Amino acid sequence: MTLAEVAAYLRQSKDAVYRMASRGKLPASKAGSQWRFRIGDVDQWLDTNKSVSRDENAE
Repeated sequence: MTLAEVAAYLRQSKDAVYRMASRGKLPASKAGSQWRFRIGDVDQWLDTNKSVSRDENAE
């Protein structure tokens, strides 16, 4: 998935998803200069981080 697709999936801004990925808080990898996400990894991350508040995600 692309950054924009994950942002829509998580109902977060692209900037928030970028920050989480670049800080290693959200599982992602880079293909060249673009971030890529595996849906299974994102779903697992969601299950693991159920209690994380929206404000903490956007740090």
